Amino acid sequence: VQPVESGGGLVQAGDSLRLSCKASGGTFSGYAVGWFRQAPRKEREYVAGVNWSGDSIGYADSVKGRFTISRDDANDTVYLQMNNLESEDTAVYSCAAGAFRGRSTTMDGYFWGQGTQVTVSS
Repeated sequence: VQPVESGGGLVQAGDSLRLSCKASGGTFSGYAVGWFRQAPRKEREYVAGVNWSGDSIGYADSVKGRFTISRDDANDTVYLQMNNLESEDTAVYSCAAGAFRGRSTTMDGYFWGQGTQVTVSS
């Protein structure tokens, strides 16, 4: 499966954006799907993930209360609603299909999208 991201852009601090990740060439069925981000000169970090059944969700502490991940299995799409954006959220956001690590809500990505740029101006 090939995740394809969309929805990035340039916004101001405090604004909202919704990112979409659609499955191409396969399906997200049976996979956890998550969002990761990488800012310039920083390591890639986990942002949020939803397990294969949709009943387990995890978030990085830095985005809890501001970001919401959801999956629409009928359309093989996962969304990341980002509210109250901050300049520190500026990064390339990538979607990945994979699996949660054991009983945790962090995940490993097996199949990765190309990423979409999110830039938040202060």
